[in-house]
Amino acid sequence: MEIINIGNISKDKFKLYANRLLNECFILKICEDTKQCYYFILKEKELFSAYFELLGYDIIINEEYGIICLNNPYGTGRLRLKMQESIILLILRIIYIEEQKKLTDSVIISLDEVYDRYYSLKEKRLSKTDMRSVMALLKRYHIVRNLENKDMGNPETSIQIYPSVILAIDSAELNKIYESTQNKLNTYVNGGETDANEEDFDETETD
Repeated sequence: MEIINIGNISKDKFKLYANRLLNECFILKICEDTKQCYYFILKEKELFSAYFELLGYDIIINEEYGIICLNNPYGTGRLRLKMQESIILLILRIIYIEEQKKLTDSVIISLDEVYDRYYSLKEKRLSKTDMRSVMALLKRYHIVRNLENKDMGNPETSIQIYPSVILAIDSAELNKIYESTQNKLNTYVNGGETDANEEDFDETETD
C-alpha cells in the first residue's frame, strides 16, 4: 500500500535524495555534490515534507542560505560531537559570520587560522591528526570542503566554510560550548590547572 502518492516523479530519485538528506545532514545549493539534490527537494518540498513527517522529522528549507536539512523535535537522530569537535565548529561559525559581514560570497580560509584560534582558546596546539579527523567529519556532513583535495591536517591547506555552519549547532548548544571555553580561559588566567582529560568531559549535539 502506498501511503504517499509521489505522482509522476522518479521513485529512484526520490529514494536517493531522501536517503541523502537523512544521512548527510545538510543539502546545499552552493555545493556541487548536492546542488542537483537541493533543487529536486526544493521542487518537491511538499512531498518530502509529508514523507519525513511520517518519520517524525521536520524538513527545514532556508533559501536565503541555500540549505535543506532535517530537524527532529524529539531530539533523536542527532550527531553527538566531542568538545574538541564542537569548539572547532564554533570557531568556523565565528569566522563565517565575520567574513559574511564583509559581504564575501565564498568564505575561504587557511587551516592555520583555525589552529591559531583553537590555541587562543585552549592554550594548547591542536595536533594535525586531530584536525584531520575533525575536518573529515565536517566535510562528510557538508560543513566544509578542502580545496584541491589537500591534506586537511596541513595548516597551509585552504578550506571553504559552507553556510550550513550557521545551522549546525543551536543557540543552547552554542552557549554551552562558550561557557565551557570561558571557564577554561579563566582557569588559565588565574594560574590554575585543568583536567588532563578535558577533551572528554562533555559532548554536544548537532542536527
